[in-house]
Amino acid sequence: MSADRKAVVLIALLATAGGAARLEPAARDLGREVLGATDGWAAFSPGTTGGAAATDANVFVARNRRELIAALNNGVYPPPSSTPSSTPKIIYVAGTIDANVDDANQPLSCSDYNRNGYTLEAYLQTYDPAVWGMVPPSGPLEQARIASQQAQQARVRIRVGSNTTIVGTSKKATIRGGWLDMRTTSGVNPTNIIIRNLTFEDTFDCFPAWDPTDGSQGNWNSQYDSISLRNSDHVWIDHNEFADVTTADETLPTYFGRLFQVHDGQLDITNASSLVTVTWNRFLDHDKVMLIGSSDGASADRGKLKVTLHHNFFERVGQRVPRVRFGQVHVYDNLYRLKKTDTYAYSWGVGIESGIYAEKNFFFTDHEISPDRFVSRLNGTAIVTLETQVNGASANQEVDVRAEYNAVNDPDLTDAVGWVPTLYGEVHDTFLVPGAVASDAGPFNW
Repeated sequence: MSADRKAVVLIALLATAGGAARLEPAARDLGREVLGATDGWAAFSPGTTGGAAATDANVFVARNRRELIAALNNGVYPPPSSTPSSTPKIIYVAGTIDANVDDANQPLSCSDYNRNGYTLEAYLQTYDPAVWGMVPPSGPLEQARIASQQAQQARVRIRVGSNTTIVGTSKKATIRGGWLDMRTTSGVNPTNIIIRNLTFEDTFDCFPAWDPTDGSQGNWNSQYDSISLRNSDHVWIDHNEFADVTTADETLPTYFGRLFQVHDGQLDITNASSLVTVTWNRFLDHDKVMLIGSSDGASADRGKLKVTLHHNFFERVGQRVPRVRFGQVHVYDNLYRLKKTDTYAYSWGVGIESGIYAEKNFFFTDHEISPDRFVSRLNGTAIVTLETQVNGASANQEVDVRAEYNAVNDPDLTDAVGWVPTLYGEVHDTFLVPGAVASDAGPFNW
């Protein structure tokens, strides 16, 4: 392991006599660091530097929602425009920022967002399939749910503009309940963004939509990802943790015979986004983790969705790690720990025209999940799976995951993905992945 991976981040927040915070110069400043010149798709010209060029006037410390949104908009709150600033900026997150708060930083509950007479009790009574039938909800109460959802969205959605670095000041720096949203606004596509050293906790939707036509039994579907990229490029997501804690799926109720799912994705990359590198993160206890490509009909995604995933730890997650449509995605040196057989669906989703190039990944399982289940064919035709190990302890215990899939499924998947990765950094042999990733993935060990 290289020395910089183990080095501590030496940024300290010191309280001044007036109670404000200032940054103490340090030997290593995560906010000024840029993506390495060979580190995956986001390193392609001109590279990814985030806010590293920020002047001192555009370096901020955010301790709450208001301060974070102000920092993203040149220090101004409320924002003067729906388009966040593209001025180079560094934002240091200190402590825990809760997105479900009012402007005075007072907590908001789900009922505080209720609009136009919406209550969950009334919704459940009205749209119970035994009463309403198996057709999508409509009418005033469904419109009230949408209005309530939009009220919550106005609080939790935090727009991120170009040339921005957001970084935690300590291992405990957290954004709770928030949605960092990078998307086209007023014709401006976000580019050159770095997000590091943060915990994203409990991004949840108070107002899931009931869709009785989703699957054979219907499903509850939610809004809000912890991070979402749409029409964005040159983005580096590094050394973060994503987890559901107080809203973990096992704590949620069941309505209409289906889990009342308040979560969507943890990190979704869609709508012609591209040149993204995702490194050294922990994704924990979640169902739908990472969607790359939004729909089979999104033809604008062709030639886009170029993503590198390496040295990430996926633990007790259900599916989409990742699910890919159209994109060329390099998946290497990741660690997968699969333990919940009742909720596990698959790991690598082979979607339409996708090209997953997976190599040197390590899977721990409880021996009830066989390697053929690591892959799901979702209208795609090809995947490369090289040097995968499953519960192995030595270099010669490799499993051909694609062959295992083909042995029990029809039609076969080929390895004709149409590309070979050319830009990547440090690569561990597969049997070394558990030690490297388990110890160093997630926020830095300060």
